[in-house]
Amino acid sequence: MSTENITGPSAGLDRRHLVLGLSGVAVAAAAPAAAAKPQRDHARAADYPVTYHRTKTVDGIKIFYREAGPKDAPVVLLLHGFPTSSHMFRNLIPALADRYHVIAPDYPGYGQSDMPPRATFKYTFDRFGELVDGLLDQLGVKRYAMYVMDYGAPVGWRLALKHPERMSGLIVQNGNAYDEGLKEFWNPIKKYWADGSDSSRQALMKLLTLETTKFQYTDGMSDVSRISPDNWVHDQALLDRPGNNEIQLDMFYDYRTNLPLYPVVQAYFRKHKPPTLIVWGKNDFIFPADGAHPYKRDLPQVEFHLINSGHFLLEDRFDEVTPLIRDFLARKIA
Repeated sequence: MSTENITGPSAGLDRRHLVLGLSGVAVAAAAPAAAAKPQRDHARAADYPVTYHRTKTVDGIKIFYREAGPKDAPVVLLLHGFPTSSHMFRNLIPALADRYHVIAPDYPGYGQSDMPPRATFKYTFDRFGELVDGLLDQLGVKRYAMYVMDYGAPVGWRLALKHPERMSGLIVQNGNAYDEGLKEFWNPIKKYWADGSDSSRQALMKLLTLETTKFQYTDGMSDVSRISPDNWVHDQALLDRPGNNEIQLDMFYDYRTNLPLYPVVQAYFRKHKPPTLIVWGKNDFIFPADGAHPYKRDLPQVEFHLINSGHFLLEDRFDEVTPLIRDFLARKIA
């Protein structure tokens, strides 16, 4: 039976980073008036993990990735959504890296990875999955838990179907695997899928504007003052690169290939029963909670949490979600 929580205000902070060691106060025995030596903090280096920013060339494409944590620890793969990059995990990475080897790549055309011309590179979820798989091969990663969000879900599903034996667990945050999850937001995109016309394609350009990018970060959030404006400024600067809008329109069109994959993914859930945590922003207009509940059909043991937040809940409810993630990983894959 699934475990379900619908959460609101913060469930409390994870205090693990505040390990503090105090040096002793030495007083010279022969000098009664001697002052105490200054106290010094001796927090362990593991409590302040360093995130490294690296690049590997996979099939001729430079793939940027963030990496942190012990190389011999269980691996957690973080797969980002649209319109962002591994930047969305900048806070989560060090929050996990004391106990896990964390890897967060950027897809081509996103973040700091290469943005090859459309004439020489096919922007599809199939291709993204192949490149992430190639990156993991280069890094020698043979088993991992996946955090999938938005576009990260269809990329991750392709990895899971190709290498089911490598999956140690799943964390799903507003990442779809069911038809029920594609509601009103998707109507103009579905129109483009149906007719493939230039007019339908150009109508989607409004989804690439600063107004829409900001909307994705602020809509449905319980406290907008928690959301850094750096998020939409950063993402929009990358969206506004010459030629990137056409790449994004290609990805909108290719998203249609995910729908026939849903029954296969659901069969994977039923057969392999990966330990799964759902942490879902229940106010998300893009991937509403309608798409979260069906996971319980195929994964009866899923740990299920609807959070009072929107699309990018790590920006709004990081202090609430991170303890849930750490607890899940500690029980299921550590």
